[in-house]
Amino acid sequence: MKAPEQHILFDLDDTLIHCNKYFGIVLGEFFEWVQQWFEPHQIKTEEIRSKQIEIDVAAVSQAGFSSGIFPKSLIETYRFFSRKFNRPVQPDEEKQLMELGLSVYEQEVEPYPGMVETLESLKSQGHHLYLYTGGETAIQQRKIDQMKLSQYFDDRIYITQHKNEATLENILKQGGFYRPSTWMIGNSLRTDVMPALSAGIHSIYIKQQNEWIYNMVELQKKPDSSLYTVTSIEEVPEVIHSKGIVASANALRQ
Repeated sequence: MKAPEQHILFDLDDTLIHCNKYFGIVLGEFFEWVQQWFEPHQIKTEEIRSKQIEIDVAAVSQAGFSSGIFPKSLIETYRFFSRKFNRPVQPDEEKQLMELGLSVYEQEVEPYPGMVETLESLKSQGHHLYLYTGGETAIQQRKIDQMKLSQYFDDRIYITQHKNEATLENILKQGGFYRPSTWMIGNSLRTDVMPALSAGIHSIYIKQQNEWIYNMVELQKKPDSSLYTVTSIEEVPEVIHSKGIVASANALRQ
C-alpha cells in the first residue's frame, strides 16, 4: 500500500552532511595551542572546552547562527585565560585564532552515509522535499551547491540565522503546509524537534553520538504531535512510510 504524499523538511548540518566533526577538529587544535601558550599553568583540556562552550552557546543563543561567533569564542576563551593567569594578550595569537576559527567554514562538504539514497527514495515516492537550515546564506548555499541538493529541493530552501519556533511557524503559515502530513527531520532537539512539536507537525530526531551542547534541551511532547527517534538518516523513509500507511488506514475506517 502506497503512503499518502508528505511534506518533509530536512535540516542540513549533521542531518544530511557532516558539520560537528569539523568543529571538533578545529577545537582540538585550539586546545593544543592554548595549552602550549599557557604551558606553565598546565590547563586541562576539559577546562578549556568548558569555557569555550559557555562563551559559544551564550553568543549563539543571543545572535543566532553567525560565522563570526565561533572564532570569536576561541579568542574570548583565550582572553579569559590570559586574564586568569595574568599573561599579556598577543595580537598575533588572536589573529591565528581568528583564522583557525574561520577555517571550519572552508572544509570540504561530506554527506552522511545514505543521504543520496534517502532523498532519492522519498522523492521517487512522490513526497515533497524542503531544506530548512540555520546559518549565513553564502556559507550554507556553498554547501548546498557542492552537494547538488537543488535537484531534490529546487527552490524549496529556507536559510535563516535564527532557527527557532517563530521561524518554523512562519514558514508553515506562509507555505500553507497541511500539518498532519508535514515532517521536520533533524539532529537538533532545540532547533529542529522542539519547534516541530510546538507547531503540531511530525518530527524525526536523528540522534548523533557527539552532539553540540547547544542542540540539547529537555522536551515536553505535545499529545497532537508525533516524535520518532532514529540513529541514521537511512531509517527515515521507513518511518514516514509506516506512519503514512497507518494514517491512511485510519482515514478509510472513518
